[in-house]
Parts: sequence; structure tokens; C-alpha cells
Amino acid sequence: MTCAFIRNHLQGFLPLQVTVMSDTLLLCPRPLARYAGRLLLLPLLPKRPPLKSLPSEIWSEVFSFVLSKSLATNPSVDRARLCMSLVMVCRRFKDVALPLMYANVNIRTVSCLDKFTACLYAADQKWDSIRRIPYSTPGRWVQVLDLSGLTDTLDSRQVYTVDLLLTKLFPLVPLLTKLCLTPAVPLSRRALSSLTNRDGNSSLQALGGICYNVSFHSPVATGDDPFVRLLQKCHNLERLEIIGKGFDSDLESFPDDLVQEPASTVKLYLPKLHSLTILSIPASSLLVSLLSNGLPRLRALSITPYDDIPYPASCTSCFLDVHGQSLYTLSFFTPKSWPTQLHPSPSTLFHTCPNLRHLSLEYPLPDLTLPDPTSTTLPLQIMSIPRPDMRFWRVLERLLPCLPNLRAVRIRDVRWLCSGMSIRAQETGVQGELRNWRRRLGRKGIRVLDADWQDMP
Repeated sequence: MTCAFIRNHLQGFLPLQVTVMSDTLLLCPRPLARYAGRLLLLPLLPKRPPLKSLPSEIWSEVFSFVLSKSLATNPSVDRARLCMSLVMVCRRFKDVALPLMYANVNIRTVSCLDKFTACLYAADQKWDSIRRIPYSTPGRWVQVLDLSGLTDTLDSRQVYTVDLLLTKLFPLVPLLTKLCLTPAVPLSRRALSSLTNRDGNSSLQALGGICYNVSFHSPVATGDDPFVRLLQKCHNLERLEIIGKGFDSDLESFPDDLVQEPASTVKLYLPKLHSLTILSIPASSLLVSLLSNGLPRLRALSITPYDDIPYPASCTSCFLDVHGQSLYTLSFFTPKSWPTQLHPSPSTLFHTCPNLRHLSLEYPLPDLTLPDPTSTTLPLQIMSIPRPDMRFWRVLERLLPCLPNLRAVRIRDVRWLCSGMSIRAQETGVQGELRNWRRRLGRKGIRVLDADWQDMP
């Protein structure tokens, strides 16, 4: 019952007097007495307590779920714009949504990188040592930093500017878990030193898009390589992608220090590394360090083949000899640049990598051999080649009895023609070869997939 309801009903019973003081009712049963007493009227039911507010951690989980669902439904949605719409609701939503907005940063232009670095640097200058948290905001909120979009907008004259900005930015993001750079920006020793000496390298789990400079190679000791010094501090690294520039000439014109094995090697401790990509790097002190250290969880490897170049000028074949036993996925790939030089792959892949489930080959396609043609059974399930090749068909036909688990052959550089095309167009050229392979392999229950992993429409 409300105060107004009680007052209106009790005032009819004279000489009772009702006094209302805010939400309190005082009853005066003898208002004309010299010492009239007052009684406090207590409500029959207690007041409903106000709803308890949700903790910030629950709101953060709710917002994260909404953002992930929105991006999964429509990948073109701008994550920062969605977070900003939450920030503008109220002060409490701002405290929850602002860390989510900075958690995943995707930068596509140099001007945006400049503004982002200036914002983090200005906030860090205002941070003092009295606070409980040693790292400034919003720098400590950044967990994923993706700069791969710079490749499309980067000018060659801006490479030095980007290197300076990254040197300044790396110490401001101590809690990074994923860093994706662009191969168009080769990091200088100064930038790599900034990345190596910052706090929080133990939390880094994925490192991609690193352009490896040949000048990092040390013929004396692998510990002199700045990239090796970086990996020494990344104990929890799970994914690593390194891209070099290869060699544009023959073996006789290689630098002398690149065909010499370093005199001493340092120990790299990478117990969680399961995916490794090494492209266009035939030899380096980094590869030598990886050769002399165990990678117990390595399961996926993408590498550029250099089987025609002997060790130590090329370490790729030796790398497979050392770490091939644990591999489930092996992909040979040569980045396309002008002029593109294709080097052969080793023909003894099934000797060094007997546990492969997925094998992707590169031109020139190797003449694969088996360890024991009479009793060997390999667990290979998917094989990928650039284009259908009749010479390799004879190799594959010879291997099929030893590949009982093979389920698909993927032609990764070709797509099926639409079903509306004429029969003659579908039977001509590469499309005709695809159909021929599909008929032959279909008898054995093996599918032929195109570059989009699609079967023939």
C-alpha cells in the first residue's frame, strides 16, 4: 500500500491525525492531548530491493558474443564502429566496450598507424608509477595487431616511416598475443630490438608476415641473428610465418657467408609451436637454429623447396629430415615474383615424412618414391598439385595401391567451369584434363576438387 492510500483512509477516523514525512507515516491517536504521542506506521510488506547490477566481466562476455556473432554473420561489418556504438550508450558501457574495441586492431593505412601510435604514446606519457597496473591504457588492451592490410596502400617511400613507427609502438603493447606484419616492410635491426626487449614476449602466441633480411644471417654464431634473439624470448609461440626474398641467381653467385654453416648455435625453446611457414629462405642462421633444436608439437609446415641446392646453402631438405616424422600437413609453395625460379622438391618425402595426412606439391612435380613398395601403407588423405599433369599421373597411379586412405586430389590453381558452359568448352584444355582425372579417380572413390575445394558442379 502506498502512503497516499493509507493517509486518505485513516484520516476519516477522528480524532486520529496522520502526519506524512517523506515516505514515513506517523500516527497521532490523541491529537488534543497535552502530551500526544506518535506511533510509526510500519508497512505490511517490505520494500522491493533494487536489482543488482551485472558485473563488468559478464557485460564483457555479452559484448564479445554479440561482436563475434555480428562479424560471423556479416564479415564486412566494421568491428571498431560496432564497439563505438556501444561506447556511446552510457559511461558504464564505455568502460566495458572500450577495451574490446582496442583488443583487436586492424590497420590498413600509414596515416592510421601514425595516429594509433601517437594515441598510445600520449597515453603512456600520462601514466605514472603510482597506479596499481604497470602498463598504460589503451596500450595494455591491445591483444591482436594486424598490419597485413598495409600491403595494398603502402608506398616504397613510406617503408622507413613505418619502421620508425613500429619501433616506437612495440613497447606500448606489452600484452600482445598475435602480431601480423606485412612482408612489404622488412624490419630493421632497431625495430627487431624494440620488439625483442619489450615486456610481455612470453604471451605472444602468433607471429606472422615477418620479412627476413639476408643480412641477419651470421656465419659465426646463430645468436648474433636478431630474429633468433627474438624467438628466444617467445616461449609460448604457436604459429610462426617468415618470408624471405629468395635468391635471384645461381649458386655460384651466392654470398660466401650464406654457404657456410655457423660455428656455434644457440638453443631455441619452442615447445608449443605447431604451425610453421618458411617461404623463400633457402638458408639462414634461423633455420640452422631450428635444425639443432627439437620442435615436439610441429604438425603443419609450409616451405619453399630448394632440393637442388646442397647443404649448407640450402637447409630445407635437411629440415624435413630432422622434423618430418611429426608432420601431418606439408605444403610446398614458391611465392610468385618476377622472375619466378622454381626449384625441385625432394622425391623421398614419404621416407622423411611418413605420417602426412595432407601433402601439397609445387612445380616441378617430384617423382615420389616409397620406402618399401611391397608392404608400405601411408595415411595420406589429401594431395594437392598446381595443375593436372600426365607425367605426374603415372607417378600417382603407381602410388595409389599404397594410399588406401586417399580421399581427395585438389587442383589448387584451377576452378571448375560453370555448368552453363558448352560441353566442348568443358572437355577442352585443362578442364578436359580435370574431367579425365575425375573419371579415373572416381572409380576408386577419390574426389577431384578445384581451388575452392569444390567438386564438379
